[in-house]
Amino acid sequence: MTSKSNPHIAIVGAGPAGLMAAEMLSAAGVHVHVYDAMPSVGRKFLLAGLGGLNLTHAEPFDLFVSRYGERREACTTWLKTFDATAICAWVKGLGLDTFVGSSQRIFPTDMKAAPLLRAWLHRLRHPGQGTPVRFHMRHRWNGGLQHKAGTTHPFTLHFDTPQGPHTGHADAVLLALGGGSWAKLGSDGAWPPWVGALGIEVSPLRPANCGFDVQTRSANSSPSHSATTTGWSTHLASQFAGTPLKSVALSFTDSLGVNFQRRGEFVITSTGVEGNLVYAASALLRDEIARHGSTTLHVNLKPDFTPAHMLAEVRHPRGSRSLSNHLKSRLNLTALHLALLHEVLSKEAMNDPVQLAAAIQHLPLPLIATRPLDEAISSAGGVRLEALDAHLMATALPGLFVAGEMLDWEAPTGGYLLSVCLASGRIAGLGAAEYLASHFAKH
Repeated sequence: MTSKSNPHIAIVGAGPAGLMAAEMLSAAGVHVHVYDAMPSVGRKFLLAGLGGLNLTHAEPFDLFVSRYGERREACTTWLKTFDATAICAWVKGLGLDTFVGSSQRIFPTDMKAAPLLRAWLHRLRHPGQGTPVRFHMRHRWNGGLQHKAGTTHPFTLHFDTPQGPHTGHADAVLLALGGGSWAKLGSDGAWPPWVGALGIEVSPLRPANCGFDVQTRSANSSPSHSATTTGWSTHLASQFAGTPLKSVALSFTDSLGVNFQRRGEFVITSTGVEGNLVYAASALLRDEIARHGSTTLHVNLKPDFTPAHMLAEVRHPRGSRSLSNHLKSRLNLTALHLALLHEVLSKEAMNDPVQLAAAIQHLPLPLIATRPLDEAISSAGGVRLEALDAHLMATALPGLFVAGEMLDWEAPTGGYLLSVCLASGRIAGLGAAEYLASHFAKH
């Protein structure tokens, strides 16, 4: 039996948001039980850190929060309480140092996620002050949740475990189940109908920071026929899938007049494109495809050339050299560059210097679909912020809190995702602690 002075909370989800909420609640003296479907904690967090754990970003705060689009106001509120400086101080408190990379991204000095996670879990299990956090792994919440006000433990949750069904009881619940990407790591996106059934509004989950499928001209089509094919030709897909396209520029303007332009690199896939530069534009591209069924992204393969210089180089006499050798010599076009040009342009256009020069700097890539949600880096959609109060508690079900990627916001890669997962976990954890303190003071 729980005493009035020692309330219990069930946190469902052992990712960064859930763990940060657990830290806040533990420090407040709440008995914290963390449930997760996976065999170990922080599976997606560890995967994200394989190439270097990007904790946050060192750019000015106003620029930082501009990355959150339509949810900028809410994310700003959360991040003001736990910004990049605070995140670095928190990491320092775990015994690790951080550094700012050349791109202004902030990493642990050893670049790895595992040491940080180990130190964090040790502190949660063995806090200097507060209550130890208890973890229940291989406990998959199946959507079962009942609430009976006025009882000792008003919340009852149902889990599936290898040993059979398990029932948990708590005085409050905090959901941090993640979005819908990387299901094999635990974020399977199964929860929206369950949460919706509780009377909490949920927006459909959609891919974010995702790749796209292209639709290109059929190799056998002519200018008088508009035959197209989904994905690249067999030649390009077999020869160049997985190859990065470096030092290029992307441009895109949607039907609402929003313009995107940025330099960097992206990757050719077997069916289309993905990678950092594409991810940066993915929300705009995804929404435009949803509105119109397709859209077109333009690639400048040689952004350092002026249009006049480009045309002059293409027109330069090539003598007995083939067009491919001429373009390699004059413009340093690679085999991938040439394959992309052949993919999009007809033979006639390839041999027209004006059309070819224009295409090299404004190559159209028709996009017809996002890659599946499970392949995305993150997801958009989720629990509508309008269904929650300032502490991220559901107005329709007091005592139920939500944090992390379950919430309806999105951001590009670069430390922005993890920053808000941590900040929202902190807000929800503190809110839950305040709710429990107030609730138990009345009983």
